[in-house]
Amino acid sequence: MSGDALPVVAPVRSTAPTRSRPFSGLRGPAVFALPAVVLVAAMFVVPLALNVYFSFTSWSSYSSIVRFVGLENFEYLLSQGYLQKGVIVTVLYSVIVMVGQNVAALCLALALKETTFLNGVFRTLFFIPVLISPLAAGYIWRAVLAADGPMNALIGVVVPGFSFEWLGNGAGALILVALTDAWKWSGLTTLVYIAGLNSVPRELLEAARIDGATRWQSFRRITIPLLGPAITFNVAITLVSALSAYDVIVSMTGGGPGNDTASLFYVMRLQFGQGFFAAGSALASTVTALVVLVAIPLIVWLRRREVQL
Repeated sequence: MSGDALPVVAPVRSTAPTRSRPFSGLRGPAVFALPAVVLVAAMFVVPLALNVYFSFTSWSSYSSIVRFVGLENFEYLLSQGYLQKGVIVTVLYSVIVMVGQNVAALCLALALKETTFLNGVFRTLFFIPVLISPLAAGYIWRAVLAADGPMNALIGVVVPGFSFEWLGNGAGALILVALTDAWKWSGLTTLVYIAGLNSVPRELLEAARIDGATRWQSFRRITIPLLGPAITFNVAITLVSALSAYDVIVSMTGGGPGNDTASLFYVMRLQFGQGFFAAGSALASTVTALVVLVAIPLIVWLRRREVQL
């Protein structure tokens, strides 16, 4: 027996069905990205898709039946003048906010880029409006610009009896509300520009100065190109946030005088308040379309401009 070969025993394979583990195909970073993807889909993608769908339905508080009606909601908004007026007001408002906020913030950043105690104090002061509620900021400036407010009283010291309705003129009211919005967020934009300015290599600026370049030439040829990422970020943020403006408008003018400051989001709130939910969804979809048609091409152009510079 000792010389006989031992029998070879084949391994016994289990016939029980194996359980497939959920997400077994995900490996590495995909596992950690999954919660964020699910959150973005649940909080943004799904509501956006539902809003677009309801824009083409008869959803309202006056009927329990929701049916597809095509472009009737947009035709209704056009016939009432809400859509075209809202688009014009929103685009003009956004351009004023974007230009005013970025120009003012860049000027402040150039003045406060050096890290000193005094500059730190001013940076803090200019950042305080960011911490104020947009509604509170609107009410503050509404009181300042009132006919019996501090603005007229201050001018009245030089011009006795001066009185002017600052928010009573349509074009003027739109500009003032937009500048208030720009003032409220300019502190945050300033910090972004300060970070961008401090990232510019001092060696390049010193070399340009030695070669005889003026401050303006150094700023235009060196600082601005290297400041490209900060400019792109600030322009994108200010433009997209201004396209969805609501709080400052409702607290300063309530969409008036007339409808001269009634942005798309302000008109959307009115439609929802009156029970025309589908029309409100159509206005929200219009804002989304504006972001796609205006903001995204501008950002793409700015990104390409960074590479060229």
